[in-house]
Amino acid sequence: MHSAVATTQGDRIRWVELPGREPTRVYVHGLGATSPAYFAASATHPLLAGHRSLLIDMLGHGLSDRPTGADYTLETHADALATVLTTAGVSGAQLIAHSMGGSVAIVLATRHPQLVSRLVLIDANLDPIQPRAGAGGSTGIAHYSEAEFLAGGWAEIRDRVDAHWWSTMRLAGREALHRSAVHLTRGTTPSLREQLLKLEIPRTYLLPAADGPLPGADELTAAGVSVQPVPDCGHNIMLDNPHAFAQATAAALTDPEERA
Repeated sequence: MHSAVATTQGDRIRWVELPGREPTRVYVHGLGATSPAYFAASATHPLLAGHRSLLIDMLGHGLSDRPTGADYTLETHADALATVLTTAGVSGAQLIAHSMGGSVAIVLATRHPQLVSRLVLIDANLDPIQPRAGAGGSTGIAHYSEAEFLAGGWAEIRDRVDAHWWSTMRLAGREALHRSAVHLTRGTTPSLREQLLKLEIPRTYLLPAADGPLPGADELTAAGVSVQPVPDCGHNIMLDNPHAFAQATAAALTDPEERA
């Protein structure tokens, strides 16, 4: 396990690192998750193993510090990751990022282009979401005010999510969880989708095949984003169908001439 200072207040981000060749691969988890729990099997899968790999926990999550004074915007998450990656000697990384982590990865690639050479987005949020009472995940968390969430809303969310997600969500700072969810549902300006369309690096978007066509897929494809449905899985593609995820991700990280 490694760590580096991520904020001017001295808060640290931590990650599990696997040695290997360049380019470095950086795995980024979603809301209320941790990268080691969600990506350890993927990073060591025969189709993906062998690269230097950082399984990194975003600020407020998992192994990392949970400052109560941070705003936890997507931009703050991205800038904190940028600081840590720079400290760790990472540049031109291949980012494999799930859900909210994918949203943060888009912002990171936009704001710090020298750090990112490829994006593999795993069912990432691209558009604003309307918070909704009674839901689990970001839509339900963001429906509470922060005071309501801290006073007991977190326990209601606990009862709405599955045991696996709660096993990592319970490690997140409650302020971090709420503020991250609020900013995720609000999105960014320009939007995450607009930022993704403008990036000039190789980009792949993985989604569960059962979800049907990705909204706006034609526009993404026209802009050079490879949209790839993955069979027999839900939102947690890497956990639900590990081999298909490894196949799709390995293909996304390989140039066409190398596949021949």
